[in-house]
Amino acid sequence: MTEYVSTTPGLFPLPDWAKDDLSDLKGHQKHDLIGGDEGGEIAAAYENARSDVIEDQQNAGLDRIVEGQLRWDDMLAHPLAVHDAVETRGIVRYYDNNNFYREPVVSDDLEFSGDVADELEAASELTDGDLQAVLPGPYSLADLATDEQYGDEAAFLDAIADFLAGEVDAFPAHETLFLLEPSLVEEPPEDGADERASEAIDRVASATDADVVVQPYWGALEEKVYAHLLDADIDAVGFDFVANQDDNIYNIQEYGATGDISLGLADGQNTLVEDPEAIRDRVDWVEDQLQVTEFETVYLTTNTETFYLPYAKYQEKLEALAEAADLAEVTAA
Repeated sequence: MTEYVSTTPGLFPLPDWAKDDLSDLKGHQKHDLIGGDEGGEIAAAYENARSDVIEDQQNAGLDRIVEGQLRWDDMLAHPLAVHDAVETRGIVRYYDNNNFYREPVVSDDLEFSGDVADELEAASELTDGDLQAVLPGPYSLADLATDEQYGDEAAFLDAIADFLAGEVDAFPAHETLFLLEPSLVEEPPEDGADERASEAIDRVASATDADVVVQPYWGALEEKVYAHLLDADIDAVGFDFVANQDDNIYNIQEYGATGDISLGLADGQNTLVEDPEAIRDRVDWVEDQLQVTEFETVYLTTNTETFYLPYAKYQEKLEALAEAADLAEVTAA
């Protein structure tokens, strides 16, 4: 029987109190953003905020608990932005929305950092075997960064993949790893590069024994990109059914799917909170379109990260996802 698992791709909004406190503690300029060496009151504020968002997920009844990535001032670029081999330069737009990040320029060899592992270690002490790790996928991280060290797109992607795999190897025990890959949709790789992207993802996925979910969003993957992604040794591909239903369904019908699937069914950028029964109905709709396909695990999640939302709305989205997964389990039984 299919297991329905409620979760999120992480990158949560800061609690309102933390947003106010950190604004006073950190300042408002580019040089005030997280550099990986924060301590004192700033570190304590993030630690307390992490406890809050983990408690939010537990209270909502989510099946997988993420650390929240509250320190990620640079969104997906964070693991590079805090790295010693990386110089952050100008502020650039985060895809096509109204958020911005510091451009990470890789100017030396990418050695092990451990920044994300430290975050997860702290989160693991507050969870009970249901921890979910979150990282940018190698293709998206390479796409968001600038290379001044490796001199070749393929070599740079390989270096990013090796860096992320080394980080994953240091993670504490985790149930699931989400690799976020919006660039596969927004800046799809060309012929040849699509196969290399799949190989890079495979390299990162191979660094963990946990279930690995590759979560693209903001649309559907091009056919060849999707077909190559299925060659990676991963457990699930994610589908953004908020942004695009028809093309995502077509890809699954035409090329098949992994044994598990992740369904982005709640809008991570819209303050309208979906009814849990409506989310459950969307699960039924997807499964009806596929007819003969039965997945071992179906992850129910927001289609994107949720840091765009007001804090209260993000909390309500968590509750809706958890209840929808419970309803889907009852229906399946």
